[in-house]
Amino acid sequence: MVVFDEVHHCSGTNGDNANSWGQKIIKKIQNKARFTLSLSGTPWRSDSVPIVLANYCDHEGKLVVDYQYSLQQAVAEGVCRSPRIILVDSTNLTLSVDEKEESYSSIDNLLQESNTSYRCIVQNREAMEYILKLGCERLANIRRLNENAGGLVVASSLKHAAIVKQILVDNYNQSVVSVSYDNRDSHAEISRFRNSNTQWIVSIGMISEGTDIPRLQVCCHMSSIKTELYFRQVLGRILRVDNSIYQKAWMYTFAEERLTQSAENIAQDIPDVCSIVKVDQELEQIIPEQISEHSISETSSTFSFEEILRFGSEMECEQHSKVRGEGSQAILTELQLEEFKVRLIKTF
Repeated sequence: MVVFDEVHHCSGTNGDNANSWGQKIIKKIQNKARFTLSLSGTPWRSDSVPIVLANYCDHEGKLVVDYQYSLQQAVAEGVCRSPRIILVDSTNLTLSVDEKEESYSSIDNLLQESNTSYRCIVQNREAMEYILKLGCERLANIRRLNENAGGLVVASSLKHAAIVKQILVDNYNQSVVSVSYDNRDSHAEISRFRNSNTQWIVSIGMISEGTDIPRLQVCCHMSSIKTELYFRQVLGRILRVDNSIYQKAWMYTFAEERLTQSAENIAQDIPDVCSIVKVDQELEQIIPEQISEHSISETSSTFSFEEILRFGSEMECEQHSKVRGEGSQAILTELQLEEFKVRLIKTF
């Protein structure tokens, strides 16, 4: 028997559409192994290419599984923690570009109707301080019961992670370590954090799947990656049960459209929009079921902050630069967010 874990990384049905890992499985294992067992907590791909060795309905291209252990069942049986997802939004945003002001009713409205990218939200200093404050308050409350509980921040870049770490240490007096794909010592640092009492670990491209740190119970999802696959992988880092008294997991992120949809889909183990593959070069579209009304509660709070961004800044904001002439300064942009609304999604 051959066992594949996280098999969604291996794609393809033949040598023409398979990635490098999928090609090896097709050529060397598919018709040679007597039995195969393919495992995945997120059995779909963002590019909608079929997973190697998987079975799909011919007409719809929908994944057919042999056995499914749902998150709802895992929570009920005490295998996984019950997730709580906090979406932070603003009902009053003002974007000033070269003394011209535009108003927006939500973060999503701002992102759709202006040249502002989501990276500009997650990398905004005051926005970072606000969401990290929420995370620190939650972690402090949990540590009253689980003194060893830890928090995870998923950052968008190395520079972003450095600022996140500085905020956690200087503003909120937290103990912090950081790990990244760029640091050879990161795996050892993760191992040390697993068995330590350090409050936070900041990650860039390291802790998304397969990493086992059961004491993690709070996550600030501040990556600029917004796919459902990545959202689920990050959430999974805080769902692992340990022997502590309090067994709930809390994720904090902003109410961007795709992240909101991912949060609302959490009751679906294989979201409808993710469970299909390209059929005849066309991607089938299935509207996901709406989350039940009783599972969502909202509270409102007021919080104001201003942002001064210069295009091409050190924070790598992707908003487009507009220059008045050769050698001139980039346009000065100010983004102000007020009247924050915090939405709690709890499904199980």
